[in-house]
Amino acid sequence: MTSNIVLSGLARDPRSRSEASRSVCIDLIGSGEMGDAIVTRAGVMDGADIAAISEINHAAAHRSVEIAFREGGHSVDVATADALNDAIERGKHLVMMNIDAEVTIGCYPRRAADRLGVVHSLGAGDEPSSCMELIEFVSAMRHKIICAGRGKNNPLAVDETSDAYEAGAKARHMNPRLLVEFDDDSKTIVEISAIANATGPVPNVDGMHGPAAGPGKLAKVPFPQRDGGILSDIGRVDYSVGEDVSPGVFVIVEAEHPRVQNRMKDLKMGDGPYLEFICPYDLTSLEVPLTCARAVLYGKADMVTMEGRSWRFARSPRRISRRAKCSIRSANSPIAHGLWTHRARGRQRRSLPAYATVDGPVAKGALITTDNVTVPAAVRIVDLRRLQYRMIYGRSLYHA
Repeated sequence: MTSNIVLSGLARDPRSRSEASRSVCIDLIGSGEMGDAIVTRAGVMDGADIAAISEINHAAAHRSVEIAFREGGHSVDVATADALNDAIERGKHLVMMNIDAEVTIGCYPRRAADRLGVVHSLGAGDEPSSCMELIEFVSAMRHKIICAGRGKNNPLAVDETSDAYEAGAKARHMNPRLLVEFDDDSKTIVEISAIANATGPVPNVDGMHGPAAGPGKLAKVPFPQRDGGILSDIGRVDYSVGEDVSPGVFVIVEAEHPRVQNRMKDLKMGDGPYLEFICPYDLTSLEVPLTCARAVLYGKADMVTMEGRSWRFARSPRRISRRAKCSIRSANSPIAHGLWTHRARGRQRRSLPAYATVDGPVAKGALITTDNVTVPAAVRIVDLRRLQYRMIYGRSLYHA
């Protein structure tokens, strides 16, 4: 495509590769709504191509390509399929969009990528990566991080379960389990857990505070209690239900130097010493090809999971009888609601994130732990979490 400006950096470098017939080749797993946007974005970018799509529904994959090119004939089926789920072991870069998988077993592929000399990264555009950009920005200016997180644009409904969302989900062509996660704090918890595991801050309390503070007021709430705020200390993560924060992200910092405080006040950034930085948007899958380009061109990850400071766990929003034998397969199911705590506390409680069968009985509001569940033996993500636990702690995992 022709540009109306002189290109530089990430806009210039892929074009140079394209002119040399060395485009960034992207293999896409899945072609739903997010996949369509990735295929289209890569199609309009210079030097980025979707080389292959792994999809059970072949028609959906072809439709994604047709949407991007606005005509058919640009994709074909192949007789054999590469084992894309083993991409890391084949020495390829891996860009993750499944945030649930990342917060559950993200350390494992990251270490494998380090060993193989490739890049493992969360994709740009989602709230965790957008928050990471903001954290890098303020950290580079040597601001002390007080609190970081994302906005949430609807009230909490912590006891909601997916069975109450069947009709609404059908009307919106969505999975009811996914829809309910936007109303309770399951999705919020998963995303902020990813931020914590990449940067180090921890939740101040189980489930976080979730203050109703918007732009201009956000820096006046999540800061240390010694100065009148709600946090027991600095280096915390949280979310805000204040107006005009969602779908964006925020970082609260301390401007320690008097001259910096004065200058920030002149620039209308707040009175100090606590200041708020807000990015009011995230472009979801439309940004993901940029992560792919940075991985190939510069060997750079946008966001990686370290050993982790947080622990996602679940509680039951309803009473479960001993005879129930209910199965948990997500952060929010009819019998499990996602919460979040510090990793050490989660291990002490023997809490579980997901993927288990509840044996019962479990009281309403009680934690899902190894005392009331059976962990399956043949679920891939459970196997990977066991391997990750052994990799980090050097011993067998007492639970998944």
